[in-house]
Amino acid sequence: MKELTVDIGKKYEQEAVNYLKEQNCEILERNYKLLPIGEIDIIVKDKDTFVFVEVKYRKNKKYGTPAEFVTKTKQSKIIKTALCYIKNNKIQSDFRFDVISICGTEIEHIKNAFVPKKKYYI
Repeated sequence: MKELTVDIGKKYEQEAVNYLKEQNCEILERNYKLLPIGEIDIIVKDKDTFVFVEVKYRKNKKYGTPAEFVTKTKQSKIIKTALCYIKNNKIQSDFRFDVISICGTEIEHIKNAFVPKKKYYI
């Protein structure tokens, strides 16, 4: 039987969590949802920095790398959700947005994959 997309997503998010733990990151949240704004796959603390992580998986690079599928629209939703998380939790430390791109068995961790524009701070 073919694996469901949801099951595949959970499997590779768990791989990303395992990878982040190996990098000594503290896992704070998984699948953080703020409806109707958006969702963040994983929120971690990397030393003193809060990191909002999007995980993307593709079987192969036939249609591009997994990271290329983190569109501007998706980035905007992640940023808005993260800024609400920061405000709601009264976080005053640095933060960044990373992408963990998994293609086949290869994991690529792209730190500071995207940054918020000033308009989000207004």
